Amino acid sequence: MVQNLWNNEEASKQKAGVEELVYRSNLIGSDRSVCNWGGGNTSLKTVEKDFRGRDVEVMWVKGSGSDLATMKAQHFTGLRLEDIKPLIGRDEMPDEEMVAYLSHCMIDSKHPRASIETLLHAFLPFPHVDHTHPDAIISLCCADNGREIAKEIYGDAFVWVPYIRPGFTLSKMIAEGVRSNPNAQLVLMEKHGLVTWGETSEACYNQTIAMIQKAEQYINSRIQEGQVFGGSQTETLAEEQRKSILAEVMPMIRGAVSDAKKMICMYDDGDDVLEFVNSKNAKELSQVGAACPDHLVHTKRVPLFVDWTPSAGTAALKEAVRTGIAAYKAEYQAYFERNKQDGDVMFEAAPRVILIPGIGMVNTGKSLAMAGVSGALYHRAIAVMKGSTALGEFVSLNENESYNVEYWPLELYKLTLAPAEAEFSRKIAFITGGAGGIGSETARRLVSEGAHVVLADLNLEGAEKVASDINAKYGEGRAKAVKMDVTSEEMVAAALAETALTYGGVDIIVNNAGLATSSPFEETSLKEWNLNMNVLGTGYFLVAREAFKLMKEQELGGSMIFVASKNSVYAGKNAAAYSSVKALEAHLARCIAAEGGEHGIRVNTILPDAILQGSAIWNSGWRNERAAAYGIEPDQLEEHYRKRTTLLVNIYPKDVAEGIAFFASSKAEKTTGCMLTIDGGVPAAFTR
Repeated sequence: MVQNLWNNEEASKQKAGVEELVYRSNLIGSDRSVCNWGGGNTSLKTVEKDFRGRDVEVMWVKGSGSDLATMKAQHFTGLRLEDIKPLIGRDEMPDEEMVAYLSHCMIDSKHPRASIETLLHAFLPFPHVDHTHPDAIISLCCADNGREIAKEIYGDAFVWVPYIRPGFTLSKMIAEGVRSNPNAQLVLMEKHGLVTWGETSEACYNQTIAMIQKAEQYINSRIQEGQVFGGSQTETLAEEQRKSILAEVMPMIRGAVSDAKKMICMYDDGDDVLEFVNSKNAKELSQVGAACPDHLVHTKRVPLFVDWTPSAGTAALKEAVRTGIAAYKAEYQAYFERNKQDGDVMFEAAPRVILIPGIGMVNTGKSLAMAGVSGALYHRAIAVMKGSTALGEFVSLNENESYNVEYWPLELYKLTLAPAEAEFSRKIAFITGGAGGIGSETARRLVSEGAHVVLADLNLEGAEKVASDINAKYGEGRAKAVKMDVTSEEMVAAALAETALTYGGVDIIVNNAGLATSSPFEETSLKEWNLNMNVLGTGYFLVAREAFKLMKEQELGGSMIFVASKNSVYAGKNAAAYSSVKALEAHLARCIAAEGGEHGIRVNTILPDAILQGSAIWNSGWRNERAAAYGIEPDQLEEHYRKRTTLLVNIYPKDVAEGIAFFASSKAEKTTGCMLTIDGGVPAAFTR
């Protein structure tokens, strides 16, 4: 049940005016069963002083593109009501004219563009107005018998408005409906949502929650457990089996949905999702249409329902998903062609929601966050369908109505408010040695330009700290830490499987995990030799091999960057084991590049030298060993290395991160099998 979260102590801390509106809005948005991500709007009417010191009646309303759960005062728009109120006398007003008109009503041109539904709030004569999309209310409004049932729930206290796209006409219809019903306490918008009001912010919020609770109580009394969605048809696979299958299938899904633009994929096996996808009626119900107009831009009109049963096996699932996505894209293209208007540009045709019986739901988006939005909205759709089918038959917008919302310029405007995509947007990087200096700096560098990263390291605590810092700065889910020993075939395969489960696949591999030892050749033990070979040779091989398989499955190409060493081309004194395996790394990279070309997989190598800052290697015995090899003290090493470069500089992790970013970027899209020295210029290591 939706809970009333109003807290008088917290509310009393808010100043009258916009601050109290922020508090109410955040409460409403905090429960997604009350209001969708990015959807709904709230308002407050006050008296403010204008620039001349005169009292003017102002309405504060949610700005377009904001989310009620997180918005602050700066996300609201103030408009002069005396300029807006006369509009109700008009018979019609096109969207473009309405937007232009409202821009002249703003008390501050720096405020965001006002909500699409501004006039809905302005035309209602109440100080506080809420428009929300509660699951229970939309269940009622999307039931074929919803209006009749509303009478049983609310008596004559509601106004029912037939579906019409938001704008001037709908706003006027609502105002006239409320005016003509003196008992009205709420407005039910067919296939859309709820409007409530109050004399105070608290009264308005209480009314919103109370009206939702009434609908919830009625619907819950009608739900028959065991018969939801027609009852169960498919048995849910065990969690471990679900993950195993998805890890194998996700890269193929990502490749299939990324033909126009790369997508990040995530999976969801929540209880409500599994109840739905496993039900007898899911296939038919899922194709009726969106549960709310606000869903359309993020979920498309319908999901892809994969016609598969677990007993058919993973190979059959891959084929069903592959053919299903192809058919979905063809149908979406046809849908666009049937409904397009001049100037419309088709979105990516691939599905945003993929439903798989026995397994759950896969969501796609330009980022993990946006894939998550698609998933969160489909959770709401499932709840709505559950409620509607308990009351009667679930109904939705027809095809043309759906298209007109999905490609509505006022709705698309919200998408323009998102930050511009960067070089590594939509890309996934897997970095070994992610807790170290080069690994962590590379992760930050790639994420700063849009990437999602997986930090693989034996030092899980260190990798988690780096991931936590990145997520705090760039947003939850941008980085993930996994524990991995590069010498363990099982752990490497598991880490890349986890990457596929989390993000859908991988685009960039940074082979960076390392160690170093130093000893005169005749004192080099077999143990020391094997240690270097296992970590720096076998480890790089295993990571590259597993990533190569995954990249081939995606069919999206990819980029591998090996962090080798100056010693790859220079015979380091007292470092035979280390230097030999570093040469192996560079040649292994060239071998993979030769095979990867036909698949669009590029492999390049960085040759750095003497990176002491933030390095676990240089904070170990290696520093003392190298100092002894040069006959100097350990604290003299940094200056020693600087002086031996032709540029007289020290090399830092960020310098290597820049080289890695270059090789991973579009700037190097025609470069493979190459080596780049980042050593300040050590003549003995010049490549030739």
